[in-house]
Amino acid sequence: MRHSRFDTRLGLAVTLAVTAFLIGPVLLSVSAGLTRNYFVGLDSGLTLKWVAQVWDLYADTIWRSYAVALITLGVTLALGVPAAWVLTLYPGRLARLLEELLTLPVAVPGLATALALIVSWGSVGWLRSSVAFIVIGHVLFTLPFMVRAARAGMQGADLRTLDEAAATLGASRRQRFFDIVVPAARSGIVTGALTVVTLSIGEFNLTWLLHTPLTKTLPVGLADSYASMRLEVASAYTLVFLLMLLPLMIGLQWFAARSTRSGGLALGAST
Repeated sequence: MRHSRFDTRLGLAVTLAVTAFLIGPVLLSVSAGLTRNYFVGLDSGLTLKWVAQVWDLYADTIWRSYAVALITLGVTLALGVPAAWVLTLYPGRLARLLEELLTLPVAVPGLATALALIVSWGSVGWLRSSVAFIVIGHVLFTLPFMVRAARAGMQGADLRTLDEAAATLGASRRQRFFDIVVPAARSGIVTGALTVVTLSIGEFNLTWLLHTPLTKTLPVGLADSYASMRLEVASAYTLVFLLMLLPLMIGLQWFAARSTRSGGLALGAST
């Protein structure tokens, strides 16, 4: 069915309006980080002084955020994909109950989850003062997203039937997982990885309570800069945040699109 020219223009106008609504405040904040004086605006001239100042003060928080996000991704992959496999192979009331329990940390406010972690493990000195404590919080928050995405990929590939056929032919559990489960659910796993990394890098509520002065991450540093420095410095921090995050997101999006295409080609060849 062909769309009329009016429908196309209306759809484009709505899309542009929504995009402007979402991106507009970010662009204003970024522009503030590049001007000499925010209150004067662009007439005061452009400068990279604030960006350099942010890099000197908070470079360690940027690399720490990357490290936390990548470790969180590794843990959620190691725990989430096998969990999704089990939930897919054995559907039923118990599986639904376990899946709902897994999503509980998402429904609970991040501050409450952080407080529960501090009450449970805060007395372990080395853990409380290390980045590992933040990683635990991020894993609790992001694991449900990995499980959901991986399970969606497995259900779309009819994984249960493939797994039963491979088991009938004598494939071991390890062979079935790495040779069938992971390739079949690749697009879902990549989608989950993209979600986990972006959520972990931008996570603030949990991290604000879990961090120490030596384990401050990028969003916590951003909050500090907004609270204690000039608006131009805080806005420059937002610019640095986007410059660090966007290449990672674009790379993961490219990998997800490539995985989807190769998965589709493989499925087409097999049929």
